[in-house]
Amino acid sequence: MKKYRFILLTAAMVSSMQLFTSCGEDFLEKPAIGALSEDVIANEAGVEKLLIGAYAALDAQGNGAAIVGGGQWEAAPTNWIYGSVAGGEAHKGSSGSDQPAINSIATFITDPSNGFLNTKWRSMYEGISRTNATLRLLEQVDDMSDANKQRVEAEARFLRGHYYFELKKMFNMVPWIDETTTDFNQPNNVDIWPNIEADFQFAYQNLPNTQAQVGRANKWAAGAYLGKTYLYQHKYTEAKTVFDEVISSGVTSNGLPYGLVDRFKDNFDAANENNEESVFAIQMVANDGTNTIANGNQGEMLNYPYNSPFRCCGFYQPTIDLANSYRTNAQGLPYLDNYNATPIRNDQGITSSQAFTPDDQPVDPRLDWTVGRRGIPFLDWGPHPGQAWIREQSTAGPYSSKKHIYWQATADTYSDQSSWAPGSAINVLLIRFADVLLMAAEVEAQLGNFEQAQEYVNRVRARAANPENIVHEYVDPDEPLEGFTDEPAANYNVAPYPAGYFAGLGQAGALDAIYFERKLELALEGHRFFDLVRWGIAAEELNAYFDYEGAIVPDVRGAQFEAGTHEYYPIPQRQIDLQTIGGESLLTQNPGYN
Repeated sequence: MKKYRFILLTAAMVSSMQLFTSCGEDFLEKPAIGALSEDVIANEAGVEKLLIGAYAALDAQGNGAAIVGGGQWEAAPTNWIYGSVAGGEAHKGSSGSDQPAINSIATFITDPSNGFLNTKWRSMYEGISRTNATLRLLEQVDDMSDANKQRVEAEARFLRGHYYFELKKMFNMVPWIDETTTDFNQPNNVDIWPNIEADFQFAYQNLPNTQAQVGRANKWAAGAYLGKTYLYQHKYTEAKTVFDEVISSGVTSNGLPYGLVDRFKDNFDAANENNEESVFAIQMVANDGTNTIANGNQGEMLNYPYNSPFRCCGFYQPTIDLANSYRTNAQGLPYLDNYNATPIRNDQGITSSQAFTPDDQPVDPRLDWTVGRRGIPFLDWGPHPGQAWIREQSTAGPYSSKKHIYWQATADTYSDQSSWAPGSAINVLLIRFADVLLMAAEVEAQLGNFEQAQEYVNRVRARAANPENIVHEYVDPDEPLEGFTDEPAANYNVAPYPAGYFAGLGQAGALDAIYFERKLELALEGHRFFDLVRWGIAAEELNAYFDYEGAIVPDVRGAQFEAGTHEYYPIPQRQIDLQTIGGESLLTQNPGYN
């Protein structure tokens, strides 16, 4: 899809694309200037352009974010703020006073007036508006084959399912607006899970196995999302049926049978994107001729080490708790219950000019493809220098995030320096095959199928144990890709679980192991908070994290997660105000935020 970027006129093509009032500001009620009428674009070319516009909203860098006047990171599709920072696997980073709205999200003291939430809400409804416009126009088109119409409808409904899934897991009760809606002032008093399920079911049944452009959704991406939708509703039997089909028969949009790439790092390298592990990804591109980074991971622009070759800005620092999770025992297995009792040595409070020896006890190698830590190669940029690359170590800890970082050797091609902070061509993986395997493992454990659950987890762990995933010592940063030695950079030891291990743990123990594996494998990919909530353990896990991490790093000290309230974010006050008629709003605020 890299050649199919958003064409600006699509947002204003028809008046039917106009957002309903609860999803935008007052100017959205005004007629579009120079809009094209539906009869002009009611053809195959026109509807395809609208569909491309619906895909373009995936990166949340269009009207949903830009109209607010900046805030590109507020609706970042990686959910680094709402899923990872709020999930206890990353600190906000930077300095304590920078972007204070994130501080309140991280410590669960946010309220409905937080503008970040309004930006996220609006950007998702922007995507919904574009999908609905596509579906409405499709009804008027008579120069398309039935097969093409079916494909366009299925792609649009897949995208709409994604946008509503994001809203559902963030805010729970949200208004449902589809292509048949004429009154856009709708209440949020109906559970929309059945609607999301129906959209993904239709897409699963009607999308082709492969697509002409790799960025388009195919049948198997829809199946993975349908299984995920069932899982979130605890419909384990239905989820198993779909996951079985996706795992055994699924292929990527470009026709590669689903599998795990040998090298974990290839999931986060633009040079190796759209591989067999990519189930559905937002296609990013660098140096696209626009002189902006809007199409190049703009949502991550704050999240590079500070005072480094990347210039800006020191946000999104992995937590000490997360790093400690990668400790392994002599058998190469994780410490599921007490990983913080064997912490990884770090350089908190130690300047870069002072001596420091990295930890020498066993760790999972995924640690060093996820967390940048002192003395360990930061990809091919040389060893991480520690505090010199941390903006304010005293308030956000010693680590840097790593999965979204481009390589020095290919920076000319895959980085974009058109803005005050970097962009990159690294795709945003909304679902990758390792995620599918771990969701399927969870389903199998819930159904009592422990052997199958362990097999899925062990596929993920076996990849981590592949010698190709060892991070090697790096002695010459002036020679990108040539400066590595044969020596491991740390004491790496990871192994699959031995036969019968999950059965011996029982259901609760097997689920704990699966939950922990998701933490290790998918860290800093925006899933953690939403996983904790759907597992029903957010209060337990996050309050334990606040107690441990807060004793070391003050930015989360004293934070408290309240069960029954903090599982969902508050409905943005701006949306409640816009839906107020005669002193009564059609939108009901989530519990605990009134």
